[in-house]
Amino acid sequence: MGLEEHMMFLEKMSQLIMSALPKVKHSSLFNDFVESEFFLIDGDSLLATCICEKSLKQGQQLHFFYVIECYLMDLISKGGQFAIVFFKDAEYAYFSFPELLPLRTAFILHLQHNTTIDVQTEFSGCLSQGWKSFLEDSYPYYLMVADEGLNHLQTHLFNFLIIQSWSIKVNVVLSSGQTSNILRLYAYLMPSTYTNQTFFKEACETISLLKQLWPEGSDIRRVLCVTSCSLSLRMYHHFLENRNKTISDQNTDIQEVESTCLNMMQEMEDLCKLHCLSVVFLLHSPLSQRACARFITSHWAKNIQTFLKMKKWCEYFILSNINIFEFWNLNLIHLCDLSDELLLKNIAFYYENENVEGLHLNLGDVIMKDYEHLWNTVSKLVRKFSVGKPFPLRTTKLSFLEKSPSPIKDTSKENIPNLGFIPMSCELVDKFVGDILKDLPFLKSDDPVVTSLVKQKEFDELVHWHSHRPLSDDYDRTKCQFDEKSRDPRFLRSVQKYHVFQRFYGSSLESVSPKVVVTQAVKPKSNFSVPKNKKAHETKAEIITRENKKRLFAKEEQKEEEKWNALSFSIEEEMKENLNSGIKNLEDFLKSCKSNSVKFRVEMVALTACLKAWKEQCRGKGESTKDLSIAVQMMKRIHSLMERYPELLQEADQQLIARCLKYLGFDELTRSLYPTQVVGDDIEEKKMDKYSVGMGPVRFQLQYMGHYLIRDERKDPDPRVQDFIPDTWQRELLDVVDNNESAVIVAPTSSGKTYASYYCMEKVLKESNEVVVVYVAPTKALVNQVAATVQSRFTKNLPNGEALCGVFTRDYRHDALNCQVLITVPACFEILLLSPHRQAWVKRIRYVIFDEVHCLGGEIGAEVWEHLLVMIRCPFLALSATISNPEHLTEWLQLVKRYWKQEDSTMGKNRNAGYCASSHKYHFRMKESYKVRLVLYGERYNDLEKHICSITHDDIYFDHFHPCAALTTDHIEKYGFPSDLTLSPRETIQLYDTMFQFWESWPRAQELDPEKSIHCKNKIVIKKLDARKYEESLKAELTSWIKNGHAEEAKMVLRNLSPDSLFSSGNTVKMFPLLVEKLRKMEKLPALFFLFNLGDVEERALSVRTSLEQKQAEKRSLKADKEAHDVTNKLRKVKKSIEKQKTIDEKSQKNPRKMDQRLIHEAEHTNLLRTLEKNLEIPQECTYANQKAIDTETLQMVFDRVKSTRKGEQLKALARRGIGYHHSSLNFKEKQLVEILFRKGFIRVVTATGTLALGINMPCKSVVFAQNSVYLDALNYRQMSGRAGRRGQDVMGDVYFFDIPLPKIGKLIKSNVPELRGQFPLSITLVLRLMLLASKGDDPEDAKAKVLSVLKHSLLSFKQPRVTEMLKLYFLFSLQFLMKQGYLDQEGKLMGFAGLVSHLHYHEPSNLVFVSFLVKGLFRNLCQPTRKGSKHFSQDVMEKLVLVLANLFGRRLLPAKFQDTTLKFYQSKVFLEDLPEDFNDALHEYNMNVTKDFASFLLSVSKLADMKQEYQLPLSKINFTGKECEDSQLVSHLMNCKEGRVAISPFACLSGNSDGDLFQPNTPNHVILRTIGINYTQAPVLWSKIFDNQGRRMPLNAYALDFYKHGSLTGLVQDNRMNEGTAYDLLKDFALTIRSISVSLRELCENEDDNVVLAFEQLSETFSEKLNQV
Repeated sequence: MGLEEHMMFLEKMSQLIMSALPKVKHSSLFNDFVESEFFLIDGDSLLATCICEKSLKQGQQLHFFYVIECYLMDLISKGGQFAIVFFKDAEYAYFSFPELLPLRTAFILHLQHNTTIDVQTEFSGCLSQGWKSFLEDSYPYYLMVADEGLNHLQTHLFNFLIIQSWSIKVNVVLSSGQTSNILRLYAYLMPSTYTNQTFFKEACETISLLKQLWPEGSDIRRVLCVTSCSLSLRMYHHFLENRNKTISDQNTDIQEVESTCLNMMQEMEDLCKLHCLSVVFLLHSPLSQRACARFITSHWAKNIQTFLKMKKWCEYFILSNINIFEFWNLNLIHLCDLSDELLLKNIAFYYENENVEGLHLNLGDVIMKDYEHLWNTVSKLVRKFSVGKPFPLRTTKLSFLEKSPSPIKDTSKENIPNLGFIPMSCELVDKFVGDILKDLPFLKSDDPVVTSLVKQKEFDELVHWHSHRPLSDDYDRTKCQFDEKSRDPRFLRSVQKYHVFQRFYGSSLESVSPKVVVTQAVKPKSNFSVPKNKKAHETKAEIITRENKKRLFAKEEQKEEEKWNALSFSIEEEMKENLNSGIKNLEDFLKSCKSNSVKFRVEMVALTACLKAWKEQCRGKGESTKDLSIAVQMMKRIHSLMERYPELLQEADQQLIARCLKYLGFDELTRSLYPTQVVGDDIEEKKMDKYSVGMGPVRFQLQYMGHYLIRDERKDPDPRVQDFIPDTWQRELLDVVDNNESAVIVAPTSSGKTYASYYCMEKVLKESNEVVVVYVAPTKALVNQVAATVQSRFTKNLPNGEALCGVFTRDYRHDALNCQVLITVPACFEILLLSPHRQAWVKRIRYVIFDEVHCLGGEIGAEVWEHLLVMIRCPFLALSATISNPEHLTEWLQLVKRYWKQEDSTMGKNRNAGYCASSHKYHFRMKESYKVRLVLYGERYNDLEKHICSITHDDIYFDHFHPCAALTTDHIEKYGFPSDLTLSPRETIQLYDTMFQFWESWPRAQELDPEKSIHCKNKIVIKKLDARKYEESLKAELTSWIKNGHAEEAKMVLRNLSPDSLFSSGNTVKMFPLLVEKLRKMEKLPALFFLFNLGDVEERALSVRTSLEQKQAEKRSLKADKEAHDVTNKLRKVKKSIEKQKTIDEKSQKNPRKMDQRLIHEAEHTNLLRTLEKNLEIPQECTYANQKAIDTETLQMVFDRVKSTRKGEQLKALARRGIGYHHSSLNFKEKQLVEILFRKGFIRVVTATGTLALGINMPCKSVVFAQNSVYLDALNYRQMSGRAGRRGQDVMGDVYFFDIPLPKIGKLIKSNVPELRGQFPLSITLVLRLMLLASKGDDPEDAKAKVLSVLKHSLLSFKQPRVTEMLKLYFLFSLQFLMKQGYLDQEGKLMGFAGLVSHLHYHEPSNLVFVSFLVKGLFRNLCQPTRKGSKHFSQDVMEKLVLVLANLFGRRLLPAKFQDTTLKFYQSKVFLEDLPEDFNDALHEYNMNVTKDFASFLLSVSKLADMKQEYQLPLSKINFTGKECEDSQLVSHLMNCKEGRVAISPFACLSGNSDGDLFQPNTPNHVILRTIGINYTQAPVLWSKIFDNQGRRMPLNAYALDFYKHGSLTGLVQDNRMNEGTAYDLLKDFALTIRSISVSLRELCENEDDNVVLAFEQLSETFSEKLNQV
């Protein structure tokens, strides 16, 4: 490959990455619920990204390490688990930056020696075999790489690493463009050198000589200082000697040459002296002193650059050969602070300028001695020539620094605004932050800041706007599905149709008959756990009731008896023909039968048939071919008889059971059941062997009957539950509801935890017609599902205008405030709770049910869940299947309830006792309970087994994956077995056998043998619990192996359990239809296939359909096509004849003969239609649809609902083949189609994204993970796999991994579900909404109590007093900001456009910027109609308006590198233009004002910083405190800039950053004191230009403006590189925002013809039209 080919290859590589860049997703790296799986960081990418940090100055090493450690600490605190990789070959890229080589080496050594981070340095490059093996073993979730290096070579190396990672299916995350918040890091997700031998020898000599000079050892800073100085001076001397030789050969004046060389040598010696002095300063000056050093802005002079580079090479060489210092006491702690170039410049400046001008300052004794010691050591190490004495420090006059007009940065004169808070008189503020107000500076009332607080009057009067007019709230504006008051017949019909469909949808979710609820008087609660004392005498009424029940029972028994007599003959005959089929029919009968005596008879018949079949089979066949399924059926019947009907067993029945056990070879069990000889079969003992199953009863039951083992279930019914007998934990839930308590409920998917919700609803419905229960679900899909379930479960006669069930989501609402059961999403419930005038309705709430409460740790809207949990006063139920720290959550909620208990008692005292009762009849409260219980249940109803799908020779093979194969001995030793890692009984047997195999002398082998185990020995009926106990004993034994010196044997056990077939990379996309087909053949459908890319979800479903169509086309004969063609032609002719005949009939009198003719034609037409349908019918093997599952009429009804939707036709075509897909971008009707048909069993193959895992009721037989992704984490795995195994239908669930690497599978199975941690709970807009509630609430006391609860009880601050302090300060900043912007007055009352700001609360800080534009009159200038008096605006005005709004509300960043693309765009512009000039200027002004305020605020709160921590590196905890150097005048002179460094991290001060930098745009967060807990992430600024970590501008995606111009979703997919569903969702949101603005402006403005209002109305209408056309 020549140079040209190389360049072409590199160019192609760049283009490949460039084309992938716009598709990258800016998303959270630690997926929802603060969890991170293991990932890798490319160390050179990290270095390249951090070295470009804006605030970092070149040569400032300690600040660089601080930036790196802040970043790494941020990752670790967010739950990051990672390793950092440095490739040896990557060093080549630094040869043009030798100053970075020692920095890179020190960085690696620092991480290795001073932190616990895993650092990998052994790989030569990304193509090495070692790297490949490392990836296969560790399988990271992703690799973090930069998309651009410090030079072209490094960029190509990064590109190579990206492509190599893709090739082995490792996701890539870009290290540039990352943003961070309290819990998450967001990023763009994509998916040995040769050294001179002579030099080496010299360096080794220098180092060994140093060991002799300093035998006691030393510190790395001193060592590097003396070795690098001596080596570089020797190198420079050598370089000058060679130069001399060359020049003298050219016969020049030798004396002059020697003099010049001597002078140059002395200059470099001077520089080295200064370097030694700077190192001594580092050794003796603590960080507090160094942070006050003045900042020299001059650059190094050009003539010393060569020597400086040479010195850096020496430092690099010494550091990279640090192993030579082995067996010597070398302290490596200060690797991060080896030199300080800025301090060196400071010293050089003093000696070059100030000292020369007569300023003579002493060094101080300590510094002088240390410096002399260092320089004398350098002198001894150089040896070959003299380097001069330590003093004077400067013997030459050469300027090391370039001359500069202002060489020293003066921070003292930077203009810092008046610090202080605007005083407020507000009770709420005093209650929350009163304790810290006394420590803060306040402005006086005559201060200009206070006097200039803007009122909005001038603006209002100017344009006839009433900015403070109360706006309609979000509830009023949400589209109402039905007008609740309308009496229009058409409307009433549609309501009726809706309710009919909801009941149908609900019935598809569960087969529970609807219950009529009648309001009952509130009775004192019964205690169901305490038995009632029976009365001595029954009353006459009770006797009659008992007798009636008895008679009814006898009648029921008789009916069941007759039913069985009618069926028994046919079932018994079928069992003779085909045992399995007969047993299936028999079990179907048992399910519907209600009589125990009949069930007992049926079981005995089945047992006799099984015994007969077993005997026949064993007589006819050899031992090897026994069909054990007959034996399994026989034992199933025995289990059932012994466990369920023991009281009905007679001696003859016991004899039969004993005979069956004898025939299976279970002699011990036979004797234990029936000790006397089993008579009836006089067969010799030897002959019995041929009937035996060939193994012990325990092994047989565990290995072959595991899925059928009986679970321990309670037999005593609970009077509160009619449909089933609840378990103990479910009864506890019912007690919680009966006692009006709250509970956190954690139980696996499909364990029955939702039943408590419906019991709670029923209880509330019975209480009265006024009280309300609210059900909060995370997604709209779940809202629709729960609403349908409620409507199909309950009916109630309510007064006119009242409804039983209502829905409120952002898209639509119906009956929301006039219902008794409201189903909603968190954001909408928050709207109601924060609305000042909905408080009366809020007081009607009796209970709130939070489903999927683990969303409290989620990425989007998590803080809303928090607000709801702390604002509600009533009891609640919080349900989830996946929380790993439920105790912490419960404790927090108990604290909240204690607050409400206190508030209620205070408010009770303050109010009249009759207040509530007189004003609202529903305010009468039942006895309030403040208890919060934690209810945990861990057992799944059925076992889950895992399988790996591998591709070999164009076929798919399945291997069972034993859960223990996911574990390592290290993991077990460190964490034990994961709490939810359970084994099926056959997997338990497999574990025992493997343990037995790999430790021959295992002492407990006999004791733990399944047949001898205390949990299962001699049990005819082994229960699920026995198997679980046996499993636990084996796990405990394996753990003890590891802890007691037998880890090697344990390793072999785990290795042997791992499947042989490894991850195989065939074309998985092409093989997907084959996978589905294989699962059908194995009878593993219905199945859900989870993928994480929206486009792939649709494509895979379509590929399965295409495959079935091809299969049908291949099977279909040409004759069939010809027949269809002929029949179609005949149909056309017959149809014409019918129409012709019809016309004739109408004209002439009806002729009987002609009437006969017409009937013949019609009959022929019907017959031909049937023939055609039969011809075109899909053969059973070419569809996955189960045609019997649903009737044609119902299917048509479901299809009709989607006839006008975007994906309706496609979904119908797929459904006809039994296929569907489900993702967040489908509308609710489309989702319902898939959900209903899947649950009904018509559709049996569904591809889906993770949204389906959030509570949607779609149980299936199998779950398939068909795509690897960073989103496939421990939490999603548990949510998704939980769908497998339908309760009551499947004895077991199956989970398949297709195209998921083996190490990843292991991680998913063994990783713990992440802990819930709190989000940053406040925002400026939330504070404004809280103040609105506090000042305008209908019940002021109640409103204030709610607001204080939100402020005081964030999960983030729970048990964290420092966080509480920080939140109080942020609350104060928010109030100050809102006052300065004119939204609050000094009494905390709302004013100005506060209503409009709070309306757009979804979009902070864009809402604040938008209103500032409005107030400035910018929209008035822009929105000018086409001509005077017109109400229409030109396309140009509309496009400009969209441009402004897109910059505010449609912000979607693209990676900076994508701007370099040469790709062609066809319809879209892709990159969003900047704001128009006047808007841009206004935005800049707004940002600068906010930045100044925020900076002032930071300065005010800086005194809360923990300065002890501030002088420590955050990760390595290396401390830079110490006694300040006071005896050196020079140190005091150089480090005397104490002003202007109050809120800046002392590490950042080293690079010359000062308080003045806080007022600059885009100040990096790490510059601010980190222990305050607040940074610029919380500042409400909106920068028009965003830059990534490397200082490159990141453009905005122009999707909203592009769509407005061309109206094409395809254009956005093709050019803007967006997924169609995502683009549609974003556009829908954008349209909703425009509509919200438009409605608000219309309400605020009294002028009908206001141009701004008209322009927004026109835009809203046009944009919505374009979107509807899609």
